[in-house]
Amino acid sequence: MKTLMLGLLAESSIHAGVGRSLGVVDLPMARESATDYPVVVGSSLKGALRDKFETGQRMKGMNAEEARESAAVPFGKSDSAGGLMISDARLLLLPVRSLTASYRWATCPHLIERFRRDLARAGTEPRPLIPEVEHGTVLVSEQGSITAAEISNCGSMFLEERQFQIHSVSLKDLVDAIEPLILHGDTRNRVSSRLAVLHDDDFSWFARYGLSIQARNVLEDGTKRNKNLWYEETLPPDTVMYALVVARDDNALGVLCELFTETDPYMQTGGNETVGQGWFAITVLGNEQGES
Repeated sequence: MKTLMLGLLAESSIHAGVGRSLGVVDLPMARESATDYPVVVGSSLKGALRDKFETGQRMKGMNAEEARESAAVPFGKSDSAGGLMISDARLLLLPVRSLTASYRWATCPHLIERFRRDLARAGTEPRPLIPEVEHGTVLVSEQGSITAAEISNCGSMFLEERQFQIHSVSLKDLVDAIEPLILHGDTRNRVSSRLAVLHDDDFSWFARYGLSIQARNVLEDGTKRNKNLWYEETLPPDTVMYALVVARDDNALGVLCELFTETDPYMQTGGNETVGQGWFAITVLGNEQGES
């Protein structure tokens, strides 16, 4: 089967939730049950792709019913499967606040290992080596920059309130593999200078506790008194994720590639569309059998 990889760069805060929670956060992010990594589940991603497809069909002159019928071929309907199989959108780079730099793009060997496996599944090159990193240390690229604050702190990096010892190593193969996932050239150019590879256990702390918590409220008309205060969890802008799309037939991937053009490479997914959340910039990476 032909396979494509979608690169997803968050242009805004992303809230792909799981409904209400009994915890402190009323509306948490969807997470993988074993790792607690934030995730955009495949059903949500598929729905967003389908909505973009139907919107495009209506702009071509179809009515709503015709657009829904047209979408049934690649995306399926209640009683039949479509031509595309869509995975979850997996986390790869998480922006983390730094006290010694503006921010860092954090990742870990486990995420890199999964990314490498998924690249192989998609038949896409290059595939990065999996770095080794110890507890309490952070790997940065030799091509990157260590700030004056980090030098003055004896080569230590502060991410949130946690301190890590900096090791500068060659991460060129990892940078080369990540850059094609990012649509904008200026943003791609920041990967080597902002990349930070943490130990799996250190990274899991940021994945669990380092996301944004935003307060939302409903006010009474006229009096503007508090009516319903709630808290929701979001992925920050510049988060980098990816997903795999597998086609059951040759025509289905062509439909997908046509969704994202040079003038419209964006897609909205998750909640809070009316307040500007959920927007991704999409790149489509092909394999030898299904170039895009």
